[in-house]
Amino acid sequence: MSLPLEGIRVADFSHVMAGPFATHLLRLLGAEVIKIEAPGRGDTMRNYGADRRYDGMAPAFIAVNAGKKSLVLDLKQPLAQEAARRLIATCDVLVENFRPGVMAKFGLDYASVRELRPELIYCSISGYGQNGPRRDWPAIDNIVQATTGMMTLGGTAGDAPTKVGFPVVDTLTGQTAAFAILAALLRRQRERRGEYIDVAMFDASMAFMTSAIVPYLVTGNPPERTGNIGYSGQPTSAVFTASDGRQISLGVVQQAQFETLAREVGREQWLRDPRFLTPDLRRKHSAEMRLELDRVFHEAPAAQWESRLSAAGIPCGMVRDVTEAVSLPALEARRLKLGLRIPGLPEREQVEIVNAGFLFSEDQPGVNIAPPRIGEHSEDILGSLGFNPTEIEALRSR
Repeated sequence: MSLPLEGIRVADFSHVMAGPFATHLLRLLGAEVIKIEAPGRGDTMRNYGADRRYDGMAPAFIAVNAGKKSLVLDLKQPLAQEAARRLIATCDVLVENFRPGVMAKFGLDYASVRELRPELIYCSISGYGQNGPRRDWPAIDNIVQATTGMMTLGGTAGDAPTKVGFPVVDTLTGQTAAFAILAALLRRQRERRGEYIDVAMFDASMAFMTSAIVPYLVTGNPPERTGNIGYSGQPTSAVFTASDGRQISLGVVQQAQFETLAREVGREQWLRDPRFLTPDLRRKHSAEMRLELDRVFHEAPAAQWESRLSAAGIPCGMVRDVTEAVSLPALEARRLKLGLRIPGLPEREQVEIVNAGFLFSEDQPGVNIAPPRIGEHSEDILGSLGFNPTEIEALRSR
């Protein structure tokens, strides 16, 4: 088995979600990731959530730290800073998500360490970037959802702003960082030089929202809140209620799809109705079109519509909650779940995490090693960096 990033070593100075998700993706592709944690409780995410039985190995921590190694260093101490420098000299990539300027206080900013490893790919993740008027403003996921306008895009006109129901900014920022790191590694292979990468949660979110932002930049018309109607604005791209009370999302946006839908549900008269002949006419007569579709979907349960219409080439899917979605057979077929055994975990030691979200033709991404206990690998890593037992004990006792 050979994964693309085997042989790549990553010094991970990040915590909570955005940075750890970036390095998690690198780990799924075979990189060795050494997680540097502060003494005591380590990464805040280790104790995230209300169930104190999981402290040290919280589910949110498990999600993005499997297979990493943990090295505890008190970076305020000179000896720990020296240990960090020795580690960096052995690494291909460094990722950090402290507030701008913090790594410089430790003498570990890019300017200070690039001589240790000229080909180092150094990635800084922050709320608003390493320069600009908001450089020093603190930011977390829900704050950036607010400041980018993301909270105002969902729902319908007049609704209160609402955040996305999971830390979408953190995860999309981590994915953006991983993408940038891979690009820099590719160029390093060609040009033998390092790179400094500045990833801002705000910037990554704006890029992620391009389908909402660019139409405004082009036309000057602000985006409308359309609820569950699709990006096309078509009444045939919306959510409907089936006979069993379950909801189904329909995604008919092309004329050929509409014609197939009409024939599949036995409503060929729609194809002759002057109100429904074209997408523009269907938008103009949206209420009438939706009323027709409401009547159709009340004829059968949601699961039946999902399988029947999908088989006919019509985009549609039953609205599920997360517990239902993760139980679908497709997750097994697509290798989306990875099994891990984590000794000492309450309730059950055998758990699952989510894989990278894509497949190779062979040698699939993944990891089967549990997340590290805090400082689990400190002694081995420090020894490999040339520290003697006395120095290792001094570093561990901080």
